[in-house]
Order: sequence, then C-alpha cells, then structure tokens
Amino acid sequence: MDGPRHIGIIMDGNRRWARERGLPTFEGHRAGYDLIKKVGPWCLARGVTALTCYAFSIENWKRAEDEVWYLMDLLLIAVTKDLGALTDEGIRLRVIGRRDDLSPTLRRAIEEAEAKTAAHARGTLTLAISYGGRDEIVRAAREAALAGELTESTLASRLDTAGLPDPDLIIRTSGERRLSGFLTWQSVYSELYFVDTHWPDFTEADLDAALDWYRNRERRYGK
Repeated sequence: MDGPRHIGIIMDGNRRWARERGLPTFEGHRAGYDLIKKVGPWCLARGVTALTCYAFSIENWKRAEDEVWYLMDLLLIAVTKDLGALTDEGIRLRVIGRRDDLSPTLRRAIEEAEAKTAAHARGTLTLAISYGGRDEIVRAAREAALAGELTESTLASRLDTAGLPDPDLIIRTSGERRLSGFLTWQSVYSELYFVDTHWPDFTEADLDAALDWYRNRERRYGK
C-alpha cells in the first residue's frame, strides 16, 4: 500500500516527559512545540501533504491557569513569529476548534496567518486548538440543520476540516490507546498507531516505523 497522504498526531506525554526529568511542565510543552517544527518537514519529505496536530483540547482548559496561558503563548508564537518557516516551505496553515474560546489577540493572529498562507499548495498543517470531536459534530449538525438539509454530506461540508481528506493514519504517543475526541467523524477508517514514546522524544525513526506499519495494513473500508 502507498504511504498516507494525511497524518493526524495526538501529541501526548509532554508533561510526563518533563516530570521524568525533574523539569517544570512548561519545559515539556516547549520541547513538544519545538518537535512539531521538525515533524512537518519529515512528513513532507515522505510524501505526506496534510498533517493535523492535536495541540489543545476543550478539556485542557481545566488545567492550571499558568499552564494554559503558557500553551496559549506558544500557539501565538506558532502563528506569528514562526509563520515564516511555513511560508518558506509553501505550507498552508489551518486552525480548527472553538475559536470563541481564544483571546481576541490569538484569534486575529490565526486569521492573519491563515490568510497569508491560503494560497500555499505544497501541503497543509492543521492545528486543533480548543478542539473536541463531539463538539465539532454538534456545531456542524446545527449549521446543516439551520440550512434545512441535514445529511452526511451536508454535515461533512460544515466540519472544521472541510476540504481536507480524512486522515489515513493517526499516531498517538506516550502509550495511551484512545483518540480522546480527536477527529471523531473523520477517523472512522483511519489506521491507528500507538507508540509508548513521549511526544518530545518522538524521532524521525519513529515516524518511519509508523509509516512502515501503515504500508503493511490492508484498508478495507468495511468491505
């Protein structure tokens, strides 16, 4: 089987990585963020044209306030100071999730980043921020119902990921074996790959192992 076009990643284990090293939680998130900037080019080099990363779930708002604000600051850096790297690579940035939960500053920065990269066609990086799969389906269903036609296709066209192919492969790090609300609608036929490595320790070799595993799968789509 050919390699995946679209990979989703649940980047789990930043806090555990930090605790095991006696470091503040923030250091785990910083290391995890630094890794995203490497994984994107690794994926492009292997023919993956869409990468969706679970950056911050709706449930993550329940974490300590200082940790939440640190994560929001990292996300702001991602869509402002570090946007040049995406532009240089010809990558489009998309953000999915409940934007109303975000600060006006971060919302404006996201809108500007998406506009600046909208014409880029080499690949798409999607960040799931304040995201939950059930919430996304409810929002899409509400819009479809208000438009007067609630069908599978009209609902799918109103999902945050409309226009993207469904993920072929979803990778979760740090040993957990569940999706935790990540791309609930889109993942029905995704291949699921779980690795015990904490996200900051995920390597290029780990990515290749996941891709090799994927190529040996037989995707039957219920047939």
